[in-house]
Amino acid sequence: GIAQALALAENFAQGQPMVVILGDNIFESSLKNYADKFIAQKTGARILLRQVSDPQRFGVAELADGKVIGIEEKPKEPKSDYAVTGIYFYDAQVFEIIRVLKPSARGELEITHVNYAYIEKDQLAYDILDGWWTDAGTFESLGRANELVVKKPPQ
Repeated sequence: GIAQALALAENFAQGQPMVVILGDNIFESSLKNYADKFIAQKTGARILLRQVSDPQRFGVAELADGKVIGIEEKPKEPKSDYAVTGIYFYDAQVFEIIRVLKPSARGELEITHVNYAYIEKDQLAYDILDGWWTDAGTFESLGRANELVVKKPPQ
């Protein structure tokens, strides 16, 4: 899973905070403002959410009182329409969290479980991503991503 792949970057990260961007995500806006907020936050994690019309395709954040209180992967009945984009900011604690994860039913170390560890510590912040965002992980969404880039290229 994604958490397993992230674990491979521990030596590269050298104890520093990091941003993880999934390779099939394409977005319009700069991440600088979000990175600045994460740096100012000092510890924990920050995820970027985007309101979508088809939340069943994504990990979906459940929000209450300005906080993420849960994340469901591809729910049949989503508790919100805020998809978790493939952009995650983590402090160096992320590797300690990954080391104690248990494989999911799919036999993978899941990034959602990493995010839940931060939720449990009350250290998961979020922002709503400006501009368009698309996951280009299917042929259909790749076509949609192509149309978005042609109409308004990322800045």
